[in-house]
Amino acid sequence: MMKLVYSLGAVVAAGSVSLIPIGGEAHAVTDESADSVDMSALSPAKPSRELRLLFIHHSVGGQLFSNPGERKDVADSIHLSHENGGGLRQSLEEFGYEVHEASYGSRIGQDTDLFDWLPKFRNDMALILSTDENDRPYGDARKNDIVMFKSCYPNNKFTSEGDGPGDPAGPELTLVNAQASLLALLAETRKHPDRLFVYLTAPPNAGKFDSEPLVKWLAKKLLRKPSTAEVHAKRARLARQFNNWVKSPTGWLKGYELKNVAVFDYYDILTNHGETDLSAFPSGDGADSHPNREGQQRAAADIGPFVNRAVRRSGLSE
Repeated sequence: MMKLVYSLGAVVAAGSVSLIPIGGEAHAVTDESADSVDMSALSPAKPSRELRLLFIHHSVGGQLFSNPGERKDVADSIHLSHENGGGLRQSLEEFGYEVHEASYGSRIGQDTDLFDWLPKFRNDMALILSTDENDRPYGDARKNDIVMFKSCYPNNKFTSEGDGPGDPAGPELTLVNAQASLLALLAETRKHPDRLFVYLTAPPNAGKFDSEPLVKWLAKKLLRKPSTAEVHAKRARLARQFNNWVKSPTGWLKGYELKNVAVFDYYDILTNHGETDLSAFPSGDGADSHPNREGQQRAAADIGPFVNRAVRRSGLSE
């Protein structure tokens, strides 16, 4: 089931009033749901030893990591604090992790779209495991034990389901291409059984959209093309379908014999667990897909215990 919600405007023509969607917000809600890999039997407590964790992210991830408050930047999207801050860096540090980041402007952090992960992991894993911050490597021989990585909300703007078997390189963002890319990525994580890779599903897009000119809206109707609201809703439905597949034990990780890959469903939290398939926590006036402080803090509260369980599942901690 999919629901569409429109803001309506009135147009007076030939003495009659017609209601048309001229802008507003689309809410797509599907009936699909999926369970994640069950780690509930594992302890959510801090690991038995200090572990190095690298988070590869862009702006949403930088805000998730930062403390809430007035914006203070270290570099690009690495913030000490931000008005949308989730406090995840501090949370992970309190659990005993040594936390590091790579973001915009660095070789490791610059490209984080879904189709970037395969060449990045294939060609730059040695650099990834030795990255302290952006392009700065460690001064010792220790490596990152955990690599946490995510793409940003444009990676939930799927065009269609696509035709199989899918191209891991894309470039069109279809479901089958995205699935093919993540499946190919497992060949790279398999080479590093002593490292944990934590994938955060991409955050949802905001549902609010700007009004369309009347002429453009009428032209779409005459040509039987989808409205802006319908396009938003379709993309959101496909995003839910993809992210359900990513986290499901019968989806992306089906048949993967190692326990060094874990999926945290950031997307689901930010849709308020299925209340919508678009962002339930947009920032600004509701059209900005960067999650607001409440959404980021909800996610941050769950990520720490999740990583602790994943660390135990992977064998990095007792």
